[in-house]
Amino acid sequence: MECSWKTVLLLVCASLGVQYTAIRTLSDTLPGPCQGSLNCHARQPRDSRWKALCEDTWLPSDSPQKHILLFATTRSGSSFTGQLLNQHPGVFYVFEPLYHVQQAFSNTSSRQRRTLDRRALLGAYRDLLLNLYTCDLRFMENYIRPEPQEHVTGAFFRRSSSHALCTPPVCPAKSEAVADGLPDETWCPKDCGALNLTLASASCLSKGHVAIKTVRVPEIADLRTLIEDPRLDLKVLHLVRDPRAILASRMMAFSDQFRAWKIWNATRRQPRYVDLSQITSTCKDMAASVETGLRRPSWLRGRYLLVRYEDLASNPEERASEIHRFVGLQKDSRVSSWISQNTNRDACSPSEWNFRYSTTRDSRATAESWRLRLDYDIVKTLQSLCSDTLALLGYKQAHSLVQLRNMSYSLVEARTFQPPL
Repeated sequence: MECSWKTVLLLVCASLGVQYTAIRTLSDTLPGPCQGSLNCHARQPRDSRWKALCEDTWLPSDSPQKHILLFATTRSGSSFTGQLLNQHPGVFYVFEPLYHVQQAFSNTSSRQRRTLDRRALLGAYRDLLLNLYTCDLRFMENYIRPEPQEHVTGAFFRRSSSHALCTPPVCPAKSEAVADGLPDETWCPKDCGALNLTLASASCLSKGHVAIKTVRVPEIADLRTLIEDPRLDLKVLHLVRDPRAILASRMMAFSDQFRAWKIWNATRRQPRYVDLSQITSTCKDMAASVETGLRRPSWLRGRYLLVRYEDLASNPEERASEIHRFVGLQKDSRVSSWISQNTNRDACSPSEWNFRYSTTRDSRATAESWRLRLDYDIVKTLQSLCSDTLALLGYKQAHSLVQLRNMSYSLVEARTFQPPL
C-alpha cells in the first residue's frame, strides 16, 4: 500500500521584531503501510521507519532549532571533536557535507573551472549549509553523484559518521555498532541500505540541534552572511591545533599529496619541489579566523568559541561540558560513556585504526605525539613560517632536537581565551 505525503513544514524565526517564515514542502509518493496522510499515525504500520514518521513526534517542536558549525581544518582533530556532538541524542549531525559541493565543482570541465572562482564555491557552500540547517537534505541532490533516484542515494559521504542517519526512522534496524558508539566505515550502508533523503529530513526536524562539521571553508569571515541569517540560530565551534601536529597527521593520512614532505622527513634534506603552501596557507587562514573571532565583532559576538584540540585531548570531559554549555546542550550519559571508551590509555594503537578518520585513541598521548615523528629540520622550518600563528594560539617553539623529543616538557602553553560574550 502507498500513502501520499504532502507535508508543509513551517519554520519560523524572529529577528529584530520581524517574522521570517521559510516554507519547505516534502511532497512524495513513498511506499508505506498507512493511508490518510497526516492521519496515518492512527494506523499501526509494520515498518518501523513509517511508524516513526506517522507519529507526531517527528514534527518540529515548539522550540526553534539551534544550529552548530564545527569549523576546522583538515587533520585538526575535527572527527574526534564532532563525536562529542554526534553522540548526543538531541543532535542531528552531518559529517563534511561540503565534500559533495567540492566534488561537483572539481568534476566540471577545465574551461568551466576557470570561470568558477573562490567566491562562487563559497557561495555554494553557504547555500548548502543553509538548506541543511533548515533540514532540507534533498537539496544535496544538486551535488551528490551519481544523482539520487526518487530521493534515495548510496553515495552520501561518510554517512556512517552520523547516528541520526544510521538509526530509525532513517534506518529500520539499529546496529550494535551505533549502540556502542564505535566508528566503522562499512556497517551502516550494509545494514541500513541506501539513504532516503526524505526520511533524513524528517529525522533532522525531530532534533533540537543540527550540527555540521566542515574543513572546507578557509576563514570564518567567509561565513558572515550565514551567521547573520535571521532564519538560523548559529554558533561556531572553532577547532584549532598545533600546525606542526596538523602537518605530521597529513603526512600520515595523505601519503601521495605529501610525498615530498615524507622524503624530507626520511632523508633530512628538503626537496626543491616541496610545496610549503600546504601548511603556510593553513597557518594564515587559522590565524585570520582566530583574530576575527577574538575581536568579537557584532555579527559573531556570543556565537564563537575557540577550542584547542590539545586542551580537549588533555581534559575531554571538562572541555566537552564547556562545548555543550556553549551550544545549549544538556549533559548526557552517552557522551560521557563515549569519552571514557575512546580517550583512555587502553584504546587501540594507531596501527589498529580501521580508517583514516578514526576517533578511537588515547587522546592525551596523541596530542603531542607528532614530536616523535617529525624531523627537527622540518619543525624548525615550520616554526619560522608559522611563528605568528604559533604565538597567537599559545604553542611554544622547540629550540633543539633534545627539547623537541623531551615529552615531559609540553609545547602547549596554559592559555585561557576570551569567553563567548
